[in-house]
Amino acid sequence: AYIEASRQTAIPKVSVSRPRIYLDHAATTPVLPQARAAMVEALERWANPSSPHGEGRAAKAALERARGEIAEALGWKHDILFTSGASEAVAIVAARAVPHRRLVGATEHDVVPHYMGEGATVLPVDAAGVIDTDALAKALADASALVAIQQVNNETGVIQPMEALADRIRAAGGLLLADCAQSAGKIDLPDADFIAISAHKFGGPPGIGALLVRDLSTLAPSGGQEKGYRRGTQNLPAVAGMAAALVSGAHRESMPRLAAQKDRMEAGVRAAGGVIISEGSERLPAISAIALEGASKDGLLVQLDLAGFAVSAGSACSSGKMKASRVLAAMGVPASIANGALRMSFGPQTSDEDFTAFVAAFTAIAERRRAA
Repeated sequence: AYIEASRQTAIPKVSVSRPRIYLDHAATTPVLPQARAAMVEALERWANPSSPHGEGRAAKAALERARGEIAEALGWKHDILFTSGASEAVAIVAARAVPHRRLVGATEHDVVPHYMGEGATVLPVDAAGVIDTDALAKALADASALVAIQQVNNETGVIQPMEALADRIRAAGGLLLADCAQSAGKIDLPDADFIAISAHKFGGPPGIGALLVRDLSTLAPSGGQEKGYRRGTQNLPAVAGMAAALVSGAHRESMPRLAAQKDRMEAGVRAAGGVIISEGSERLPAISAIALEGASKDGLLVQLDLAGFAVSAGSACSSGKMKASRVLAAMGVPASIANGALRMSFGPQTSDEDFTAFVAAFTAIAERRRAA
């Protein structure tokens, strides 16, 4: 479909000398210089942190120092278990959390309903993408449950009212699993029982993440490393990179600037005839979902890619496949809009010039489509 769209779509004329502009930070964001430096230093401590000899103890000390830095940077006062990323963190909780019942938001990242299982109760959202609290209350009335809710949606950037949701869940004797892959290192984390994070979303290396656990007694142990809750040799260099990325504060500090830049970009998109999805909702400054009504997202992606822009049509965790958005469908977004929807996402490296260039390219595409 991608190749066919490229054959049928007129491509905006751009200067071949202009560097590409990366606007897909929600998929993965560049590794920060601080993270690279920390990883290089940690590679000198090549011993296994679980080994009893001096070299192993030195590696263990470095690992625990990084764990403390992560806890302080995130404002987390409880346990932190290192994983390969947010997906594994979600899988651990879904399989081993104490409540037997499972509830999951309708707009969660694909990996969450997969691990929560086919028997999980799906919680609907309103047109703004926010969890239906009446439906949540009804589902919690039956018995205690593990409830999985994203703090920030990976496609729309919508921020859930986590405090209010957490209060309802705890009052019913349940536990809250918060997927914070898109929010960690950018905004304050919610008061959840379990939190899943991935380093490559905030400037750390790929392949490392963490599960934050309020009370280890709510999670069945597996034996092995990480206090007996995750088997496998810890990846000290990656952990050090993750800690350095969080300590740098680069992504959090960029949020006010990105909020202003995103507002200007979205105004330009609207002026060109585009649609801003979840425009009235509280959204993360680093993510914007836009659409060109009646257009094909496949065609839009081709045009923008060949014009030098890296964007996406939603989650990047589907082996590069472009398919209908389950998130937009759950929100009741009309197919005429959802079919032409793109996700823009930004990081500390995104400049004013990048936003301006994108608006110009989007406007050219919209004008060419109207003239066709």
